[in-house]
Amino acid sequence: MALEIERKFLVVGDGYRKNSIKSYYVQGYLSSNENRVVRVRIMDNTATLTIKGKNMGATRLEFEYPIPLSDAEKIISLCEKPLIEKYRYTLTVEGCTWVVDEFLGENEGLIIAEIELKDENQTFNKPDWIGKEVTSDPRYYNSNLISSPYKTWTHKP
Repeated sequence: MALEIERKFLVVGDGYRKNSIKSYYVQGYLSSNENRVVRVRIMDNTATLTIKGKNMGATRLEFEYPIPLSDAEKIISLCEKPLIEKYRYTLTVEGCTWVVDEFLGENEGLIIAEIELKDENQTFNKPDWIGKEVTSDPRYYNSNLISSPYKTWTHKP
């Protein structure tokens, strides 16, 4: 069984840009509800199809499969709109891998950091550019940014 254990945080500085790898992502959702999401993602020149289960705290089932880029380009046209577009920065801090997503398009202005953990109780040090934790706030799930894009929020962090 594949489990994803992930915590999400708002970003309060740009220190993540130093020593990181930057990629462009576009992703769409074929299904996006609280019980499951089915996502197609194009990352630079590769693509994946991902199925995720319901969040239980910071944990949920996740199954991810590589698919041909040409298939992903066709499947993405079937997805709910708007598509999620972002720059993703990947970096290692004190042995932990962090990803920071700078959202574009309808979600421009939102910057979220995520760390994947081996278990929910794993300890880690937060870099100085990490702000408030938003793991349990569903507004920050990528799949929810389709129906409620960041640009439409009246109360932004």
